[in-house]
Amino acid sequence: MKIKFYGTRASIPVCDWKFLEFGGNTTCIKLTRDNGRIAIFDAGSGIRKLGAELTNESFSQDQLFIAFTHFHWDHIQGFPFFTPAYNPNLIINILAMGRDREIENLEGIFKDQMKAEYFPIPLQAMGAKFNFLQIEQNEIEINDVLVQVIKQNHPGGSYGYRLKDNDKCFVFCTDIEHGESIRPEIVEFCKDADLLVHDGQYTNEELESHRGWGHSSMDQAIEVAEMAKVKKLIITHHDPVHNDVFLAKVEKECQKKYPNCFLAREGMEIEL
Repeated sequence: MKIKFYGTRASIPVCDWKFLEFGGNTTCIKLTRDNGRIAIFDAGSGIRKLGAELTNESFSQDQLFIAFTHFHWDHIQGFPFFTPAYNPNLIINILAMGRDREIENLEGIFKDQMKAEYFPIPLQAMGAKFNFLQIEQNEIEINDVLVQVIKQNHPGGSYGYRLKDNDKCFVFCTDIEHGESIRPEIVEFCKDADLLVHDGQYTNEELESHRGWGHSSMDQAIEVAEMAKVKKLIITHHDPVHNDVFLAKVEKECQKKYPNCFLAREGMEIEL
């Protein structure tokens, strides 16, 4: 299993030379299984580059799953620019798993952001066939992969994902706020993961003035990793004001506390 980052930024894309190392695109991750088949998590602006790479590589997979943690703008804004979605030979499964998802019309979320007022091409004219899968379960099996989700504390709701493929485990928990203490059910969800990718938008000081915004501090991400005994931690969802110099400094501080810890960079690829 390989995990590659195409978007690591929170809230809004950032285009500036001071943000080149860690990246300015919003959330998007590609997972590649050992058999070569891929799946995608979230469709922030980073999915545009991912789509271009797949097209250049003559991507021929007949079906593709895009799993969503939630549907805030920074996690869906890249979807209209995802080149494979214009391929009439491709089936794209839009997956929203989890009990108590507050979604009335999953397809409508994508149609609405592509109305004529906002975008020149409507969803129905993109070309690919779309299946909108709103599954009211916290655990399913897809193509021999065990997929589990957990509801997270975030305005409007978000869901963390845990994937078990053969003997490897990947957990993705972004857009999550823990409160005064780490939720034990989150620790259990992340337990013994080979790789945990966790929200760490704020420093401890910043978190105090952003209570209720739905995000974690970097130290909280480390605390989850320690309590869950994960093998590797990647901190993501970088605040749009945190430039490369700041994040590089913070990364060194984080590694003093948890040695196998890194801050996500666009283009970073991790093999489990």
